[in-house]
Amino acid sequence: MMTSLAFLLIHLAQAAATTTAPAVTDLSTNLPIDNQGTVWMPSQASTTAHQIDALFHFILYLCVFFFVLIIGCMFYFMGVYRRRHPEQRALSNATHNTPLELAWSILPGFLLVIMFWWGFTVFLDVRTSPADGYAINVNAQQWSWSFGYPNGHEDNNLHVPVNTNILLTMNSADVLHSFYVPSFRVKMDVVPGRYTKTWFNANKTGEYMLLCAEYCGKQHSDMNAKVIVHPKEDFPVWLANADPLSRLTEEQLAEFKSNPDKFIKGHPELQGLEPPASLGRKLWDRKGCKTCHSLDGATNTGPTFKGVWGIQQPLRDGSSILVDENFVRDSILNPNKNVAKGYDAVMPTYQGRVKDREIDMIIAMLKSLSEKETKK
Repeated sequence: MMTSLAFLLIHLAQAAATTTAPAVTDLSTNLPIDNQGTVWMPSQASTTAHQIDALFHFILYLCVFFFVLIIGCMFYFMGVYRRRHPEQRALSNATHNTPLELAWSILPGFLLVIMFWWGFTVFLDVRTSPADGYAINVNAQQWSWSFGYPNGHEDNNLHVPVNTNILLTMNSADVLHSFYVPSFRVKMDVVPGRYTKTWFNANKTGEYMLLCAEYCGKQHSDMNAKVIVHPKEDFPVWLANADPLSRLTEEQLAEFKSNPDKFIKGHPELQGLEPPASLGRKLWDRKGCKTCHSLDGATNTGPTFKGVWGIQQPLRDGSSILVDENFVRDSILNPNKNVAKGYDAVMPTYQGRVKDREIDMIIAMLKSLSEKETKK
């Protein structure tokens, strides 16, 4: 009876508190951006979110009820039993009240048992991963996320199919991070030197915010990404087109690099293929380069990419080096070999995470940025 009444109060409160912000659509994916929710919580977009919210609201409203009851009784007794004249003395014959003492011991104990049992069952449901699902590897580093898919593709946003169990295996390249998707009610620490696992099943298509919920350095607030939930039939299409370079043979790649526009026009079936500089800019965004390296000359954790191609880059050891293909490759695969003057050696290696073809596209982007500077 008590549980049913609690659920009724929860649903009434949620209905009254639900926000009515107009839906917003991301034009690049044609999926709704999550901006709904209640006063207390963002929208429920996973199969376990409603369980967590129900428990949260039960405990919240139970605490509010007893807070109001206790404070109300306190003020009532302050008024009824106040000292009414100077000669009045406190009563000395009060001993105890057995029924009252039993009531305030047994009732809270019973409620604590309910909260423990309910919380423990929800905890088991949330922490016990299903036997089957779609596996994705998660790599966290200051200050970006990387998500690895079974076909070898990596992305800095998490793309998943709707109504599918998603199994995440996570590790950190540097310090402690925390994977947190508020709309899914999923949060798990990502620890250096070990693997942690979590799972979720997103039951609504759309875009949702992914945050790092553990302070991890001066750009901690920038360590966010998007979870993009695709319709089931659209997800394989996205995955196939997410890495257009991997679909090219060595001969096609050479032809593409020598005359990109001609190659793209001659191969309309290769969806997602763009000029090398454009692909390089997407890789700058997708691989997390944008966290430390700007394209507009702004100072950041790492040197800007604007106008660096072909210059003599001063190094921290007092020497200098030409920014060319070899320097860019070394900076990606062995970043602490040549550290720019005025910057710390904090960049992790991208060995095994960036392919040779992708390095070529990043080089093309750097060249295009310098060409734009020259034309000004």
